[in-house]
Amino acid sequence: MTQPPDRPSRPPAAKLSDVARLAGVSLATASKALNGRSQVRAETRQRVIEAAERLAFQPNPLARGLPAGRTGTVGLLTGDLEGRFSIPILMGAEDAFGVGRVAVFLCDARGDALREQHHVRALLGRRVDGLIVVGSRTDPRSSLGRDLPVPVVYAYAPSTDPADLSIVPDSVGAGRLAVEHLLACGRSRIAHISGDPGYAAARERAEGAVAALTEAGLPLVGEVLFGSWSEGWGRAAAGMLLDRHPALDAILCGSDQIARGVLETARERGRRVPEDVAVLGFDNWEILTSGGRPPLTSVDLNLEQVGRTAAQALFSAIEGRPRAGVETVPSRLVIRESTAPLS
Repeated sequence: MTQPPDRPSRPPAAKLSDVARLAGVSLATASKALNGRSQVRAETRQRVIEAAERLAFQPNPLARGLPAGRTGTVGLLTGDLEGRFSIPILMGAEDAFGVGRVAVFLCDARGDALREQHHVRALLGRRVDGLIVVGSRTDPRSSLGRDLPVPVVYAYAPSTDPADLSIVPDSVGAGRLAVEHLLACGRSRIAHISGDPGYAAARERAEGAVAALTEAGLPLVGEVLFGSWSEGWGRAAAGMLLDRHPALDAILCGSDQIARGVLETARERGRRVPEDVAVLGFDNWEILTSGGRPPLTSVDLNLEQVGRTAAQALFSAIEGRPRAGVETVPSRLVIRESTAPLS
């Protein structure tokens, strides 16, 4: 029987590392150049493209259907997975990534800088296309740095580096929105009880509230009372306010927990809500707002929209259209019975 002639063996397929070696660049630079990212100089990009053509380089078969150099994965890194605020942001980001379109690796650093660095290295080792870093509070946080091989978007907690992109809720605008609603309800003697002044959110909400009152030609009743984010502080602060300023007709609270305490004290003092005094909270925490007596009007920070916006911005950066700076997402008001208009 005649044996078929031996087929010539095919040379091994070129790898990205081969392209990088021939072009004289790092693996990350070769990936960026072939992916069309803007961080690579034109002459370097051309050198990488020519090296890829000489080697007949083809992307990994697992990446077919994706743009060159991408894996279709992203990393979501949070500092507080148990937190009330980080989870809606993560949900919004996942919604924007779309079911089946992008695989998401979720890591919880638990507020530990060393654990965060470990997760970043692990995610880069999985060749994610980008990272979203979600903070546990709105205070600025340190940047992961400018030398990472993938784009990074910060959500809720802004980066201290102005070259980074951060997507945050508009806390100043939220304070304005709350006061404007109380004014529209006919209230003119408005006090403000807030939480820990060490939190940027507490200071910024108060800033927006006072600015809105000033523009309306009205003073704040007393001074802003800063304390803790608790019902106990709300009860105590409301008692002080009602003793010192019995004629006040509205109390703006820095959180829904504080507002629940205010509602209790008002009821104990025989002050009807909203007939005698309107009460308004922040965060729109359903378990607190719907169970209030009466149900509590609250400012919703639109956290899921913060997550969606961060994911959309990451997509743009991956496609070579990065942005920088701090971008805010407006809040929305959820009106319930605690702020009915004066008759």
